[in-house]
Amino acid sequence: MTRRYVYLALFIIGTTFPLAAFIPWVIDHGLDISRMVEELFVNRISAFFGIDVIVSTIVLWVFINWEGKRVGVPLWPAIIASLTIGVSSALPLFLFLRESRIQPTTRL
Repeated sequence: MTRRYVYLALFIIGTTFPLAAFIPWVIDHGLDISRMVEELFVNRISAFFGIDVIVSTIVLWVFINWEGKRVGVPLWPAIIASLTIGVSSALPLFLFLRESRIQPTTRL
């Protein structure tokens, strides 16, 4: 199994699992951003996870910017994935695109 397949599988997992939790919440509450933030920071342990994800997203954006420009990978797909789904989707997507650029002769 090539790295591209692994990254693609991780992208699918990193997209579907978070959405499986988020979509029912949206169905119940709508896109109520203030309620989402309130529930995210309802206690210290959930705040820990929320802050960790926010910092991880910023780190990912820096990595995507530097590595994407160096290798010639478009930045926008992973940035959009990070804003709409999260790091669990954006990182494997970027790595999949990067691997496709680094080894273009490898078949998917």
